[in-house]
Amino acid sequence: MKPFGTILKIIFFQCIVFISYSKSLIDSNPGELLEHPRLVWLKGEEKNIQKAIETDKNWAKIHQNIISESDKIIVLPTLERIQIGRRLLDKSRECLRRVSYLAYAYRMTKNKKYLYRCEAELLKVSQFSDWNPSHFLDVAEMTLGVAIGYDWLFHDLKAESRKIIKEAILKKGINPSFESKNNSWLLASHNWNQVCNAGMVFGALAIQEDNPKLADEIVKRAETSIKLPLEDYNPDGAYPEGYSYWEYGTSFHVLYLSALKKLNMPMEMNAGFEKTASYFQSLIGNSGKSFNYSDAGSGSASLSATVFWFANHFKDNSLLYNEKTYADASLFESNRILPFAMIWGEGLRLENAPEPKNKVWIGVGKSPVAMMRTSWSNGIYVGFKSGSPEVNHAHMDVGSFVMDALGERWAMDLGMQEYESLESKGVQLWDKKQSGQRWEILRYNNFHHNTLTFDDQLQIVSGKATINSSTNRANFMSATSDISKLYSGSVSETKRGVAIIDEKYMVIKDEIKTNEKDTKVRWNMVTPAKVSVINGNTAILEQNGKKLFLKVLEPTNVEIKTWSTEPKQPYDATNPNTLMIGFETKLPKSSNHSLTVVLIPNQDLKIEKISDLKEWK
Repeated sequence: MKPFGTILKIIFFQCIVFISYSKSLIDSNPGELLEHPRLVWLKGEEKNIQKAIETDKNWAKIHQNIISESDKIIVLPTLERIQIGRRLLDKSRECLRRVSYLAYAYRMTKNKKYLYRCEAELLKVSQFSDWNPSHFLDVAEMTLGVAIGYDWLFHDLKAESRKIIKEAILKKGINPSFESKNNSWLLASHNWNQVCNAGMVFGALAIQEDNPKLADEIVKRAETSIKLPLEDYNPDGAYPEGYSYWEYGTSFHVLYLSALKKLNMPMEMNAGFEKTASYFQSLIGNSGKSFNYSDAGSGSASLSATVFWFANHFKDNSLLYNEKTYADASLFESNRILPFAMIWGEGLRLENAPEPKNKVWIGVGKSPVAMMRTSWSNGIYVGFKSGSPEVNHAHMDVGSFVMDALGERWAMDLGMQEYESLESKGVQLWDKKQSGQRWEILRYNNFHHNTLTFDDQLQIVSGKATINSSTNRANFMSATSDISKLYSGSVSETKRGVAIIDEKYMVIKDEIKTNEKDTKVRWNMVTPAKVSVINGNTAILEQNGKKLFLKVLEPTNVEIKTWSTEPKQPYDATNPNTLMIGFETKLPKSSNHSLTVVLIPNQDLKIEKISDLKEWK
């Protein structure tokens, strides 16, 4: 049951929407309704894509991938309504993938095998008992997928099929969104808001000629609601939920904007949203892996259709620098909205994607981050996270970092654990209280992230930190964060800085002020490398014939150790081919201390002294 305060907020919000809606009916003049297809890809625009395919090998490769995947879909059985735990989401996502691929393939080739198979898929899901409104993401993605098929294939679908599909969009998609038990996402600032509003808008616009007032209401409701997640991109574009959820929330936000633009409706963005594609681009390290903090996956990266929209809208081809690499390597990962890359990429040439100019990217907001690199093609890459564990999808990873060098990832994040693997075992994954079970999961607490732990205590869930300073010089790229509030009660003050010096090595420096008790600190780093401890303060990490030296400069009397990443609880995921390296040391009460660690690719440099954080300006 929702708290009474939340119910009041929902009622208040719906009143605001009703007022906006009523005013829109009086004041608006939407003009002539566009014929089908009207959702993002209009009639006759196929010729623009065909021209790109004929003149650009990268576009030809993406197109062929979509056609090949469509041929594989044809031989699969149609989807069944099989719910996994509380979710039907995998079926909704597969419906969106199948429909967008098949409908694209038919419009581009006119081969009716794609039409017939897509129609069969649309009819099958339309006859499901429901689209699982208790987990409304499932409804949103299903509605968006069915709306695309209904609109893009409208004139070639059988009349009886259109009737069934249209009724499903209305009764199983849109109508449940007006029930308060299903629509708390209207007040959310995270990805649910973006996905659900986009799904409802696509559904409403697909059947607009039959339900014009309803379509107007849905669009106006979304216009009011979607401002909430839009604010989370401010001021710099750093998306609070990290790499994977940027791709999720932002892609649906862009689908929403793209649909409005094609229908000459107003689009609203802000300064943060306009910069966010650079944030996403900067999350990719020189190993080809993402900076996968919070509930991101393993770090693997692939082509993003969404980035093409940003590159085209803001006329910045450098945003496609990574996408060109993924296209060359055919890294498409069966992206369910891949056909939209062909639409949004109109007029762009991947071969003309220059290297981005910025090597340091700093963003604040709810989850402040810093990313820095010596080169976009190789060299050293560092990602550094600040923020708070209470942010949506966050871990106890404040102060953590990843590091790439020599084309390999040396300091890594284990990433999220698949939700159903925990929920099915009764784990209260979303209990984010200080004593919540979420923080007992191995991949979620600070004990298994590249950060500090004092006296074996968890980070403080309500603690917050930001990026306090940064530098952007070729010989000294850095960022610092005061992370003291994550450890209140354990120590008086904790500051962490990361830097790349002389383009040769990375530094992690911590400055700690203890309170009126002795404390034990643990410095920790997760790595996929083989580790050989040479002496108390030096270890060699090796992978794929390459070496990285880890040296503890301060304190001088520590012993480097390794720890296992094997599961601690029966519900924990395995973490094969990984271990933790670091050290523990006692810090006397009422005193100041520095922990300084350097990571040096390829060679053991002699490093005398690293300056105090106050001098990192």
